[in-house]
This record gives sequence, C-alpha cells and structure tokens, in this order.
Amino acid sequence: MRYLLLICGDEAAAAHADDGCGGWDQEMQARGVLRGAAGLHPPTDATTVRVREDRLVLSDGPYAETKEQIGGFCLIECDDLDQAIEVASKHPAARYGALEIRPVRQAPVLQA
Repeated sequence: MRYLLLICGDEAAAAHADDGCGGWDQEMQARGVLRGAAGLHPPTDATTVRVREDRLVLSDGPYAETKEQIGGFCLIECDDLDQAIEVASKHPAARYGALEIRPVRQAPVLQA
C-alpha cells in the first residue's frame, strides 16, 4: 500500500527544512519503502486554482489560512498503516512539526 507523508510545520519549522532528513531517507531507501520525496517552496510562492461558475479564479499563496503549512512530502510503500506510522515516526520532521499520513488511492498511473 502506498502512503503519502505530508510534512507540516509552522514558520519556525521551516528553518529545519535545509537540514535534510538526517539519514532518514537513506535508511528508508535501504529498507525499500521510500518511493519519492521533495521539499516545497514556501507557501508565499503558491498559487491556488479554483473554478467557480465556469470562471477561473487564481489566488496567490496557500488556500488554507493556518499557521502550519505543508513543507514537503514523501511517498512510501508499506505493508500496512502500522508500518507507515513506524516509518513516519522516524522522520526528523516528526520532532519539530507533524507528518500527516494519507493512503494513496490505487488508480491507474498516468504516463507523461
């Protein structure tokens, strides 16, 4: 089963973003569970897209007005949610922010 780990934190947590994963990524690659990962630019660089009454509405910045924002993501493949929780709990961001675990729907993969 694939899970997306959404790495969340407030502005103070953003200072940790350049610290890397502290070896977590190498360990999870060796275990065969890490399928991909990336950090994101800050929320101020976001563009939000909406369509209302067939009209395109664009907004600068994030959609959600919250103190915590998504700063990155990891795609993992685990046997079950228990293993995904164990993997997420070892990520350094779990110590200064939060990791939201979301199951990925098993849909056909689109080829570019």
